[in-house]
Amino acid sequence: MNVNAAIAALAALAGLCTGVIAMLAFRWSEREQAKPTRSSLHTDAALPPGVDTVLSVLRSSAVVLDEADAVVKASSAAYALGLVRGGKLAVEPMLQMARDTRRDGEIRQIELDLPRRGTGRGEALAVSARVAPLGSRLVLLLVEDLTEARRIEAVRRDFVANVSHELKTPVGALSLLSEAVMDASDDPEAVTRFAGRMQIEATRLTSLVQELIDLSRVQNDDPLEDAEPVRVDELVAEAIDRCRHQAGTKQITMATGGTADLHVWGNRGQLAAALGNLVENAVNYSPARTRVGIAARRIPATGGDQIEVAVTDQGIGISEKDRERIFERFYRVDPARSRQTGGTGLGLAIVKHVAASHGGEVTVWSAEGQGSTFTLRLPEAGSVRDRDRDRDRDRDRSSREPYETNADLDGEDQDRPYETNSCEPLSAPEVLP
Repeated sequence: MNVNAAIAALAALAGLCTGVIAMLAFRWSEREQAKPTRSSLHTDAALPPGVDTVLSVLRSSAVVLDEADAVVKASSAAYALGLVRGGKLAVEPMLQMARDTRRDGEIRQIELDLPRRGTGRGEALAVSARVAPLGSRLVLLLVEDLTEARRIEAVRRDFVANVSHELKTPVGALSLLSEAVMDASDDPEAVTRFAGRMQIEATRLTSLVQELIDLSRVQNDDPLEDAEPVRVDELVAEAIDRCRHQAGTKQITMATGGTADLHVWGNRGQLAAALGNLVENAVNYSPARTRVGIAARRIPATGGDQIEVAVTDQGIGISEKDRERIFERFYRVDPARSRQTGGTGLGLAIVKHVAASHGGEVTVWSAEGQGSTFTLRLPEAGSVRDRDRDRDRDRDRSSREPYETNADLDGEDQDRPYETNSCEPLSAPEVLP
């Protein structure tokens, strides 16, 4: 009996010890879990209240560093710029600036050029970095991407320099010619000759100023504010009237063709200026007694049909290296010839901006010595397209014969449409009798 009692007492004591040990182990486990670990020191909980929310709405790239230079918080933009890699700040100048700010508490700012991530072409990102203390042990780094602002500033500087140069030439010529007129006041023939030159330079200056105004307008105005259905036939007729005198002087034939009664949606004035610039260039850069053709057609496209207006000439053509830049402002394929024709280098830039603002595009095909084809593509006016769809179906216009030349063309010219396919070479310049 005593033996059984002793065994029971030992069992009870062992159970009590086991319970105490289990309780102590549980309490110790909870205490260990409550202790901050090395990794938990670098979580969002280390940030002061509200800082995480503020950083999430900032446009700048944000990085928060602790006293060990470890990244506590970084925005997605910071990772995209390559500022943070492997939990560390990867830009040494910024890291050194953060350490200096942590030491003395002063706010610092610096501008740097960083290599663009993922490219080996030497392209750089221009950034502005600002470091400030955040609480007692954290440092906040804000990085602003200045690349686009730098590019816009460079474009603005180039534009101002080009405008100054272009204005200086005719203004200087007018000044010299006026002095020559004064010196030749006793020579009527010389006065007449110098006055004619002054008129040419004044016209050139007027054209330059007007095209600068037009370019500024198409860049700043919204063409859809005053948009309306515009007949392509009327735009073509207006462009031909604009160049009729120059074409007549050089005995250049102006031929029209394609599908009639097409409409585009947009600003009539801007569209007329764009097409007029294309036709004027075709006339100016074509030899005497050749042909300039303007043809329009409807082409199917994703999101709705488009209207394609092609202007074809038999001029000097454009080299491949020049075709990549002809739509830049003030760029001229042949500066000497541009001075003879009165070109300002802004016409094609205006065409490009008008096409883009109307949801279209302008393209070019050219071969040196054969000629060029500039193609302006614009969305068709939807309401007019729906109204005319049945009528166009009755006409049964095949896509294999997109253009129909006007009945005004005589002889074999009626059977030769103007093609806009860039794979089709243009014929050599034709000399008319």
